[in-house]
Amino acid sequence: MSITAPRTRPTLDWRLRFGALSLIWGFSFLLIKVGTEAYAPFQVTLGRLVFGTAVLAAAMAVKRERLPRGARTWGHLAVAALLLNALPFSLFAYSELTIPSTLAGICNATSPLWGMALSLVALSEDRPTRVRVAGLGLGFLGVLTVLGAWQGFHGLDATGTAMALLASLSYPVGWIYVRRTLAGAGHSHLSMTGAQLLLAAVQLGVVTPLFTSLPARFPLVPLIAVAALGVLGTGLAILIQYGLVAEIGPTTAQMVTYFIPVIATAAGVAVLGESLRWSTPVGAVIVLAGAALTQARARSSAPKGAEVEERVRVRVSSGLSRPRGGAAK
Repeated sequence: MSITAPRTRPTLDWRLRFGALSLIWGFSFLLIKVGTEAYAPFQVTLGRLVFGTAVLAAAMAVKRERLPRGARTWGHLAVAALLLNALPFSLFAYSELTIPSTLAGICNATSPLWGMALSLVALSEDRPTRVRVAGLGLGFLGVLTVLGAWQGFHGLDATGTAMALLASLSYPVGWIYVRRTLAGAGHSHLSMTGAQLLLAAVQLGVVTPLFTSLPARFPLVPLIAVAALGVLGTGLAILIQYGLVAEIGPTTAQMVTYFIPVIATAAGVAVLGESLRWSTPVGAVIVLAGAALTQARARSSAPKGAEVEERVRVRVSSGLSRPRGGAAK
């Protein structure tokens, strides 16, 4: 697997691409909401994956990349496709049938918290620090604030919220699996990600007809939302993400995580007219603060090759996946 930075310098400044990625992933939750107004959640997810796969296929054709080989690699990619794409994308789509896109975007920000908690169990080299453990506790306190725990979660759809939180949990599970099985696969990140999205599209292509019927009509606005979700929120976002990781490193690139819930909330309120209680933005700030603390690492304990290893791990993740639990998507 290539771990070298591109030889040619991108013509567009990385800050502009960083901002574009934040907007794309932040608006993804609005696009999901619009898409599910006319199409079943599985159909929205299938369309998203098909359009996203098409973008990566075009990029592979331009760069003359080939799909990876080996049954073992494809088997691991199938699991990664389920955990990082098919499952979380579907769960977010189903959750937004009953919860606002603002809440879904905030739930997505809990991925670093889940990731830190899981890494303590699954990754023996990822030792906790007091700061990171404090961040974990602070983050989940923020989740309880967003959900209004002191009011007994009044007015909250428990099923939809649980689906959004499970979707956020699926990402770090997938990252840990990828880190253990595909970090040394020996293929380019574009090839691996293209194959992963293709497998996720196949998985949804099998499941969707079993649980949904063909729409009688195809309303234009929701259809455009699904297409934009796939082309921009999945395909293009992945290409931008990996370009940023290669140029500025995963530590800086992962900061996009902290802009996504802010943009998702602003978009939901301004465009969709979703209501916003005081506890939602306050809790979101607490969640983001906790998530930021969980990413803190002691300088003396970080191995010299940690940055390279992180780049490799990030390059084999895809979809709304982000370095160390950063984006939705």
